[in-house]
Amino acid sequence: MEQLKIPKERIACLIGTKGETKKLIEKTTRTRIQISSEEGDIIIRSEDPIKAYLCKEIIKAIGRGFNPKIALSLTEEGNYLEIIEIKEFARKTKNDLSRLKSRLIGKKGKAREEIEKLSNTKLSVHGKTVCIIGKQEELMTARQAIIKLLQGAKHQNVYFYIKRHAARE
Repeated sequence: MEQLKIPKERIACLIGTKGETKKLIEKTTRTRIQISSEEGDIIIRSEDPIKAYLCKEIIKAIGRGFNPKIALSLTEEGNYLEIIEIKEFARKTKNDLSRLKSRLIGKKGKAREEIEKLSNTKLSVHGKTVCIIGKQEELMTARQAIIKLLQGAKHQNVYFYIKRHAARE
């Protein structure tokens, strides 16, 4: 049995229309999901602890802002979820957290899209975190690029960094 909590506003996304998303996750991971809509508490039951863990990662990704279809890509061999706490790079002001999130997203989502395209990963900036889904090598490259942006590096330098690392792989 696995337990976790996701934001209440993401519960509807997890359940989906007429429970379709929840059923799909259960079928894909061979688990049973019990959701407390009022609290955001989730219990995952499975005979297989690996399947329960995979289900937990998928739900965690949905809770962190990913579209369920992208979160389900975690079932593909070699795909992982990485969570980076933006607040670790922010000064203690709320404005600084907002500024850092804006740097990661960019104007009209351009920075986020560029990082996704160059690193072949998927990103979600939600709350106080940025999450990455992808294969291990690409994920590590995207992680370093995001950290560089959070530390104040110029966007063009970060894109060049990703291109350079992608060429090596």
